[in-house]
Order: sequence, then structure tokens, then C-alpha cells
Amino acid sequence: MMGATLKDGLDGLDGRVAVVTGAAQGIGAAVATAIVQLGGSVAAVDVNTMGVERLADKLTADGHRAAAYPADIRDTAAVERTVARVERDLGPIDILVNVAGILRTGPVLDLTDEDWAAVFDVNTAGVFRVCRAVARRMVGRGSGTIVTVSSNAAGVPRTRMAAYASAKAATSHFTRCLGLELAAHGIRCNVVAPGSTDTEMQRSLWTDGVDADAVVRGSLEQHRIGIPLGRLAQPGDIADTVAFLASDRARHITMQEIYVDGGAALR
Repeated sequence: MMGATLKDGLDGLDGRVAVVTGAAQGIGAAVATAIVQLGGSVAAVDVNTMGVERLADKLTADGHRAAAYPADIRDTAAVERTVARVERDLGPIDILVNVAGILRTGPVLDLTDEDWAAVFDVNTAGVFRVCRAVARRMVGRGSGTIVTVSSNAAGVPRTRMAAYASAKAATSHFTRCLGLELAAHGIRCNVVAPGSTDTEMQRSLWTDGVDADAVVRGSLEQHRIGIPLGRLAQPGDIADTVAFLASDRARHITMQEIYVDGGAALR
């Protein structure tokens, strides 16, 4: 369409209230930014108080409706309080985007019980806690959409990433199961699975000479094929997919998992 804008192509976010976890940086910050640019209001949730407040201040200074809600998604009571505050402050929650996650790497034989438990407590149980609190309210209204940002590691084995990959796999399947249960209530649940994306978490893996070019090339020793499209994703690439799934343009899509990884998973 001549003169069409991104906003024209992603109707359905005007006036919508969205909760975005892990919003202080990286993909979470990009998702929050995309939603407000498309006319939504964002409750930015993160355990990083300074980071999430900085993001909310920037978005509001740019004329958007956003507020910071520092919270730890490992704490059920904190999650329930935060969701109640968001609905009181901004209105009924229409969209939930689960981005918050942590990474603990290392060979399986070297992982501690604490490493394993910590990754699952945030990446899987944290998603469960937030989804439960938000979905209970969505059910009563008969509408809503939930998008969980997982990882292509959920479907492709990775060396030194067993805890992270396993937690993401569990979270992806949880989201699909939730979508099946909530479909009768008009609530859609989908998964976005990024590959290597230029974020602080990705750069934390760049040791022993590994850099962006090495990630794109892949590694025979690590059984990674590289990225066929020849580039790392940017956080905005993931945010655009999330925004589409959250919009009315995706109104008949639920329980799906979209890989946004430049072909790295070969699927």
C-alpha cells in the first residue's frame, strides 16, 4: 500500500496495555519500545530497577505511555502484587510478553544444583508465575495474547548450554499447553525462538577469540552450523515478530513457535 507505515501494518496495539518482563535491556527493551511505538502502553518489568526505570523514563520522554515496575519473577507474591498494580495504574492487561531470562553455561558434568535450579527458576518457573497471574485476569475478560520469547536452543542441542536449553524447551512447551487451555477464552499464546542476537547475554559468550563473525561462521567443534543469512539478529528483529503476534493481524495464530534465527536451526 502506497504510503503505508509499520503502524498501519500492525493494527491492534493502539490503546492496548502490555506487560513486558526482562524489559531493562536487550530484547525486552526492544519489545517494549516496539509496542509503545505502535500505540500501546507498556508496563516494563525487571529485577534491574535502575535499568527498567531508565527505559520507562526514555519512553515517556519520547511521548509514549510507559511505567517501570521493578520486580523479581522468582517471587510469587511480588508477581501478584506487580500484576495488580499494573491493572490499577494502566488498565486491564491485553498483552503479556515473557522475555526475562538468565544464562548459566558450562559442561553438564560441571553444573551445580544451584546453577540448574537458578536457570529453571527464572526461565521456566518465572514464566509460569507471570502467565498464571496475568491469564487469570484475561480469562475473566475473554481476551488477551501471550508471547513467550524462548530460544532456538530449545529445539537444537547445544554444548555447554544444557540448563538454558532445557529450561527454554520446557517454557516453549508450557506456553503451547497454556494456549490450548486458554483458547476457549479467546486468549492466544505463541512462542518466538530467537537465535544468536546482539545483546549483552550473547556477548557474554564471546570468549577465547569468539566474536560475531565466529558465531555467524559456526563451529564444527561445538556442532554449530552458523547462520545461513550471514548476520546476527538485532533485538529489533525479534521485537517485530513479537509485535506481529501480539497484534490483531495474528488473530488466528496460537500455540505456534516461530524461529527468528537466520536459518541457524535448519527448520
